[in-house]
Amino acid sequence: MLTTYLSILIQVSCIPHQPTHLGVLIINNRVTTALLLAAGTGSRLRPLTLDAPKCLTEVGGEPILGRLVENLRSQGIKRLVVVTGYLDHCVREFLEENAADFQLDYVFNPVYKTTNNIYSLWLARQMIDEPFILIESDLVFEPSLLDGMMTADKIAVSNFLPWMNGTVVELNNQKKVSAFRVSHSVDDARQYKTVNIYSFSMRSWRKVVEQLDNYIADERVNEYYETVFADMVTDGSLKLEAIFFDESKWYEIDTLIDLNQAELMFPRIPQPVVAGRYTGVASRPAKNVIAVAASNKTLATDTTTVAIKTAVPEKTICH
Repeated sequence: MLTTYLSILIQVSCIPHQPTHLGVLIINNRVTTALLLAAGTGSRLRPLTLDAPKCLTEVGGEPILGRLVENLRSQGIKRLVVVTGYLDHCVREFLEENAADFQLDYVFNPVYKTTNNIYSLWLARQMIDEPFILIESDLVFEPSLLDGMMTADKIAVSNFLPWMNGTVVELNNQKKVSAFRVSHSVDDARQYKTVNIYSFSMRSWRKVVEQLDNYIADERVNEYYETVFADMVTDGSLKLEAIFFDESKWYEIDTLIDLNQAELMFPRIPQPVVAGRYTGVASRPAKNVIAVAASNKTLATDTTTVAIKTAVPEKTICH
């Protein structure tokens, strides 16, 4: 018995870069990279988004992106990969002032005006080579809701409330997603709203990228990435476990009405000004920027040439 135990201990101790305890291999599988999609114009929030990107809209006196950074920092996230587009420089300036403790990597989507989030996600494939959490940058939520999302192959879901719209999922008895639905409808199946937060293992991400490649090759650049996830759940190539978000502790902000409701959920809390909170934080140069070549006629991809009208990054004073 002792000989067997020592043999196991020796074998485990020979595995490099993995901590051990009493001969048991301990694997730290928490996600430490986050992918934020922040390319859209936020047209339904105008006039607030005329001179600032949607993700910098304030809720309770705090920018949406600032809340996300704080929430991700509290969960041990070390790297942010951010897909930008509209008012790209405003997002960069904000992050370089307020997320200097993260590794910051950017992907610029030059065709954000004429493509949907599937295209932004596809562009990010070149920058992701580790498990990660995917988050839309129009969400506000309590930080503790992320607790269950920090390991791979999870999906955040919520009970459906009247204000919600968009994609829903059905779950099986093991709380795994059994189907995606593009819109909520009343039927016999219990459906849950997607919160637009996902985590992926490398195995799942590689399969997602394969499907994204197929969609882009077919010029389906105006789809939502949920369409890809739906296809993959149907054919069994993607398995996601549901993590439930309390419907009273998160909000998705698309319109001015949404913003008003989110303000009620996350009211402004008077507090003294703290040096370094959104001002005075040391900045650093952007790293590893991918700028996809823009052309008013075509955009070259790995597998095809897609005809898309491109956009030039705006330069304006950020508010």
